[in-house]
Amino acid sequence: MTDPTSPSATPAFLNHDRPPVPDLVVPRGVQPFHLHLKPVRGRLVRLGPLADALLSRHANQHDAVLTLMGEAMALTAALATALKFRGSFSLQAKGDGPVPMLLADCTDGGALRGYARAEAEDLARMLRADPAPPAGALLGKGYLAFTCDQGPEMDRYQGIVALEGVTLAEMTGNYFRSSEQLQSQVHLACARTEAGWRAAALVIEKVAGEGGVDPASDAAAQEEAWRTAQALAGTITAEEMLDDRLGSDRLLHRLFHAEGLALDRPRALSYGCRCSRARLAQVLEGFPPDDLDHMAEGGAITMTCEFCNLDFRFERAEVQGKKS
Repeated sequence: MTDPTSPSATPAFLNHDRPPVPDLVVPRGVQPFHLHLKPVRGRLVRLGPLADALLSRHANQHDAVLTLMGEAMALTAALATALKFRGSFSLQAKGDGPVPMLLADCTDGGALRGYARAEAEDLARMLRADPAPPAGALLGKGYLAFTCDQGPEMDRYQGIVALEGVTLAEMTGNYFRSSEQLQSQVHLACARTEAGWRAAALVIEKVAGEGGVDPASDAAAQEEAWRTAQALAGTITAEEMLDDRLGSDRLLHRLFHAEGLALDRPRALSYGCRCSRARLAQVLEGFPPDDLDHMAEGGAITMTCEFCNLDFRFERAEVQGKKS
């Protein structure tokens, strides 16, 4: 079987083969839940071995960067699965720090991927002072954007907020307060464990006083229920979130069993890089021939998929380029 990352006899625009990446699905990657007759809903996301499959493709990155990537992907999965949409939901952070670009996206079907670009010298300088810098230090000053893209025929929704906070969880909370006027609490965890990389997210939200909220309860009672849920969620530890032996249902039961915990249907997550020779060939065909000539080395153009970190080689002769 030929390697779709290398030149082949099949024209690039006809070659739709996926590269040799893991075909991995976590059936219960997202566990939605709510608290019966209380204004609280949430999602517990646990990537399990999917985190290792996604992050290990970027073994050239420092663990601090991979930790940030893992948190971003778990968070994106948690936010995407709260929406009813067809397309993709993405998180993008751009800043002036050692990691000026962070991107994660998740489709409506749960296909997840992520990418981070690090400036090697700036990162090395920061790591000498702090071997485990937080997200705020890595990203620096800039903006955080959440985008729901449902295709060219639908309006794209995007919310943008300044990068404010020490952790990615704090930044997300600032976004919800300023852009969505939504009370929320976010917990993120990512680490390299004995079983490989693991990443998880717990997100709870205060919902409006309707649909599932006790109609007999007043505003003060609903606020008290929300504060109780916040306090209970705050007891969760990173070790619990990343422990494969502790099922999501058991973990949520530990937290909320006395508050009327109700589990909703779990959602699957999968390895979500969607690159192919056909997609990259389409990008190359948008360049003029002179630019393609400059890209070529030894008669071939090499393009790297930033998400799965694989190189695709195209013979210069097979790429025509944009005609003037």
